Amino acid sequence: MLNLQRPGLVVFDMDSTLITIECIDELAALVGKKDQVSVVTEAAMRGELDFAQSLRARVELLAGVKQQQLAQLFQPIPLSQGARQLVQWLHDKGWYAAVVSGGFTWFTEQLAREINLDAQQANRLLWHNAMLTGEVAEPIVDAASKARFLQELAQRWSIPLANTVAVGDGANDRDMLEVAGYGVAYCAKPALREVADYSIDTPDLMILAEHLATFE
Repeated sequence: MLNLQRPGLVVFDMDSTLITIECIDELAALVGKKDQVSVVTEAAMRGELDFAQSLRARVELLAGVKQQQLAQLFQPIPLSQGARQLVQWLHDKGWYAAVVSGGFTWFTEQLAREINLDAQQANRLLWHNAMLTGEVAEPIVDAASKARFLQELAQRWSIPLANTVAVGDGANDRDMLEVAGYGVAYCAKPALREVADYSIDTPDLMILAEHLATFE
């Protein structure tokens, strides 16, 4: 049972959770390949494809994208409704907030700075002459590593797993929700809803604050 009176931890997915877009799909749109990439993204989120293989295939299609094109997606950062307010609310309660993503550090680092997250982890894109090579650094941040990240943060900050919350929207968040003390599916795919303790269907993250307040 969660205890809001003690320090806790919430770990969020990024794409379609803390932000409203799927970064890799929008990057693909900049080079006219959104349809190709979106099909693979959707299948991976439903749990129909191996995530690491699907990510490598999608990133390969992004070869040649320039750094300034990535910047277009985050000017301004497309925050989900309530994201900034929820993180502030958690901090006011003495809780930590972090993001872990099968997306990319180029985005999670900026997001973490923008809304004052305590930690971030994601995949690292490889560059040459300020253009994407079409490769991503190994090892891939996948479902298993998302779960490990949550466990590592809880250990780092001496938080019992029972007082951790994982929030996500796709199959890649399933392991994280299962290892957390409390799992939240946010406007999620069916593969995630079935393992969640709580589901939010309205795109407003402050609904989670209202729900967590019931544990005080």
